[in-house]
Amino acid sequence: MSTMQLTEDQRDAMQEIANIAMGQAGSLLAELLGNFVNLSVPRIKVLALAEVAHAIRDMVGSDIDVTAVRQSFQGYLTGEALVIYGQDGCKELGDLMGYDEALDRSEETELLLDVSNILVGACLGGIVDQIKNLTEAQGTAELGFSAPSVMAESVPADALINPDKLSWTHALLVEVNFTLEGRNFISHLCMLMPEHSIDKMRSILDRFIESF
Repeated sequence: MSTMQLTEDQRDAMQEIANIAMGQAGSLLAELLGNFVNLSVPRIKVLALAEVAHAIRDMVGSDIDVTAVRQSFQGYLTGEALVIYGQDGCKELGDLMGYDEALDRSEETELLLDVSNILVGACLGGIVDQIKNLTEAQGTAELGFSAPSVMAESVPADALINPDKLSWTHALLVEVNFTLEGRNFISHLCMLMPEHSIDKMRSILDRFIESF
């Protein structure tokens, strides 16, 4: 486990990169919903896979049920992005988007997928923009994305990840939450990257630190 961990300097660099990328995602969300968006400080953890579910529960909260959208990414980096919504936030999306009537289930799901796709694309795009000149061969940090899909509805947060269904041993977990002023809305964007992507990120972070 120790060889997977980030040093304090690497963690600080990862937090800076994530903060910029998440800020871009937050700006798009604010524009989409017409409301000021508050972002938390990104939380960075390297965990054994068995610890991930509990870490997400601690970040999201153990007293609420959540709905989550999953989107995988692959290319220079690989992993999974999860956008996690509290149930109240799901219900508020329709109103925030200007719908006069309550959405039915299929309309609500479509809205969740669209919003999640925007957040994931903006965040990971922001990360790639910052690291593309720090890879072993410049210009190779490209990513592809799967279509977003609802992975769980109205479940406890620690039920989102089943380690038995993943072949990873460790994961780099990057999380930030978005809240809206005057609204009972919160979403958590979590990125999970397996050990081979952790190794790449550690090298990139070292180059990022050396560039200053």
